[in-house]
Amino acid sequence: MDKYIKYIWLFFLFGLLVIVRAFENELFYDPYLKFFQNDYLYIDSPRREVLKLALSTTLRFLINTVLSLAILYVFFKDLSVVKFSVVIYSISYTILLMLFLYFVYNPKQEDYFVFFNIRRFLIQPLILLLLLPAFYYQRKSI
Repeated sequence: MDKYIKYIWLFFLFGLLVIVRAFENELFYDPYLKFFQNDYLYIDSPRREVLKLALSTTLRFLINTVLSLAILYVFFKDLSVVKFSVVIYSISYTILLMLFLYFVYNPKQEDYFVFFNIRRFLIQPLILLLLLPAFYYQRKSI
């Protein structure tokens, strides 16, 4: 693939990640968006529909995952990187969603900070920010 086309694809895919973030209020049900923007350490957990919240969070995670996997493929041109990343994303989703649901069902003010960070890994493409430099470093060290 031509270098310029690669950069155009990367710019487009990162742009889609930005669009998902920019329109998160319109696209996804998440009462915690406003909750964590406020002084959440001193207020009670918001009312929520747990099934709707779990499905919306899952949808957002899947959208971010698909875009992240596409970015990894365009960047490295290696299906083994994508396959390994699918395993990492699958394991991460399973563990993070279980923890997320635990904190949704058992909201305690002293756990809000941990809950905030677990939720952040589910709704934002932070795993991509970990995998890109890891694979890049692995490629450079070979």
